[in-house]
Amino acid sequence: MIYKIVHRTTYKYVYPVSFGSHVACLKPRSFPGNRLLRYEMQVKPGPTSCVERVDYFGNQLCLFDVREPHRELAVEARSEVVIDPGERAIGESSLPWEQSAQALANDHSAIGLDAYQFQFESPRIRARPEYAAYALESFTPGRPMREALLDLTTRIYKDFKFDSKVTTVRTPIEVVFKKRRGVCQDFAHIQIACLRSIHVAARYVSGYLRTYPPPGKPRLVGADASHAWISAYCRGLGWLDMDPTNNVAPSDGHVTLAWGRDYSDVSPLRGLIVGGGAHTLDVGVDMEPVETA
Repeated sequence: MIYKIVHRTTYKYVYPVSFGSHVACLKPRSFPGNRLLRYEMQVKPGPTSCVERVDYFGNQLCLFDVREPHRELAVEARSEVVIDPGERAIGESSLPWEQSAQALANDHSAIGLDAYQFQFESPRIRARPEYAAYALESFTPGRPMREALLDLTTRIYKDFKFDSKVTTVRTPIEVVFKKRRGVCQDFAHIQIACLRSIHVAARYVSGYLRTYPPPGKPRLVGADASHAWISAYCRGLGWLDMDPTNNVAPSDGHVTLAWGRDYSDVSPLRGLIVGGGAHTLDVGVDMEPVETA
C-alpha cells in the first residue's frame, strides 16, 4: 500500500512571537516494510535557518528558526510512504519471555546493544511493582514472548478506556494507570512501563493510523490521525509492534514516523519561543491511499 500523508500543525498566538527555535520530527523512517519515497516540509513564516540531522535513535529531525515577528506558525509535512507488512513478516513461535529478556544483557551484538537500552527507565516511564504485577498476569512462567505480548495488549485494550478529555501530554502515567483512561500516547506508555518493569525491552513508536469512514460515507480529508504504539524486543524474532489502543499488531494501516524511549524523544514539533502569550494549537492529518502494491 502506498500512502500520501499530509501533516499540518498550526499555532496561533495572542501576542506576536519575536523569535522561535523549533525541532520537527515529521519525516517518516525508512526500513523494510515502511519505505519512504518522498518528503518535504514547508514552514510559514519562512525560517531564517533550517538544519537536518539524525538523532541518537536514528530519527530524522529538522531544526529551524523563525526570526520575524508572527502571530501564527504553520508547519506542513508531506510524505509518500510504501507500506508492505510482508517485508517484515515474522514467525509465530518465540522463546519463553524470560529467556528472551535475560539473554539481552549478555548480547553484545549491534542489535542486542541497541535493544538493551530500552529495558531501562526513561523521563516519562518509571518501573513500578504495580506495573510488574499487571504484566505478570500475561507473562506467566515459560510463556512464549509473542503470545504473552499479545495477551497484555488485549488486556490493556479491555481494561483502559479511550477518553481524550482526561489526560494531556504532561499527565503522569501513574495517573493514567489509576484512572484507567487516556489516549494512545498514554496506553503506549503504560504498556512500555509494564514491560520494562519485568525487564523486557520496549520502545515508543510514533506514526500515523489510517481511519475508515462509516459504510456509505465518503472519506473525510484530514480525518486520519497521529498515533502511538509500542515495539517490544524478542530474541530471535526482533522487534514486535503492538497497538494497545486498537488491540492489533500494526500492519498496512500503520505508518511509522519515529521511535524512542517515550513521547519526549519523538514529539512531532517542539521548541522555544520569545513572546506569544497564550496560544491555540490545531493539528490535522490526511493519509490518502493512492495505490495497492
